[in-house]
Amino acid sequence: MAEAPDPFLALLTVEEAARRLRIGRTTCFRLVLAGEIESVMVGRLRRVPADAVPAFVAKLRHPSTRAA
Repeated sequence: MAEAPDPFLALLTVEEAARRLRIGRTTCFRLVLAGEIESVMVGRLRRVPADAVPAFVAKLRHPSTRAA
């Protein structure tokens, strides 16, 4: 049985963010490194702010109507 995410965590590992998004770890790392999902460095560790996950989903749901 899967553990419920801790709602009090401010920063997630990339793996935790991937689990919340139900995507693979490698895919999540690619999105993070491409800047699609916000991340920060804490020392040598890359972390994803917890609120960056719903922000990414919102971007997917409501893409910019501006043509590139």
